[in-house]
Amino acid sequence: MSDYHTRFNILRTTDILEVKAETSSVKTFTLEDKLCSKAKPGQFLMLWIPGIDEIPLSILNAGDGQVSVAVKNVGDATRHLHEMNRGELVGVRGPFGNSFTESRGRVLLVGGGTGTAPLLFLAKRLAAKADRLSFIVGAKTKSELLFLKDLDTICSEESFLGTTEDGSFGIQCLATEPLEELLEKQNFNMIYTCGPEQMMRKVFDIAEKRRIPLEASLERLMRCGIGLCGSCMIGKYRVCRDGPVFNLSQLSEIKDEFGVSKLGFDGSVIPV
Repeated sequence: MSDYHTRFNILRTTDILEVKAETSSVKTFTLEDKLCSKAKPGQFLMLWIPGIDEIPLSILNAGDGQVSVAVKNVGDATRHLHEMNRGELVGVRGPFGNSFTESRGRVLLVGGGTGTAPLLFLAKRLAAKADRLSFIVGAKTKSELLFLKDLDTICSEESFLGTTEDGSFGIQCLATEPLEELLEKQNFNMIYTCGPEQMMRKVFDIAEKRRIPLEASLERLMRCGIGLCGSCMIGKYRVCRDGPVFNLSQLSEIKDEFGVSKLGFDGSVIPV
């Protein structure tokens, strides 16, 4: 392992600086960590909940010696983390993985669920440099939509599109459904996406058909975070080391698995 990865792989303990409830099931945790505060959009960290487990989390924001992550309560580790408060001790490794390419042209971001977090981080970086920034965000219902106030400050009304499956906010549909119509009306130099993998697969299929550059941030089971254990393999790639951000060409190589299957805790292949 290189000195670079050894440095970032050292576990550091730190206090939780702030806990903010975003929705009934998602909280944002802000930590103090000099290394992770230098993270780029798309990178992730490994967060250790003492006595429970260590989990990979996409980075929502970084800078000024601090790093923030948005965490959905979906299992034992995240449930314990959600019960923690400001001042309690956690451990952190990272940042790991590659990052999004920051395009200066006309860009479109498509996010779902907590996948909106790394895209918001990216959007803040692109806001001052991209020629045009458009954002599609989706959820099952309005109460599950994340970071709407933040997105309002970044996107103009005509460049933001919200979707909900129950019609409680924006258009009643999946986040991918307005995509074809939008691409008929506007030209984009890059599409970024993060969220449920079946959603990202649909975005990929549309981008591939229209030959629009795409970058997608993938999520897989990650134990080590540095490419040693192989638990996050997809095709020939290790998501933690070769990703988590993959471009259109790379995703084309792993079509048989992307949006279809992944490795389970016991190494078996399971549906996404």
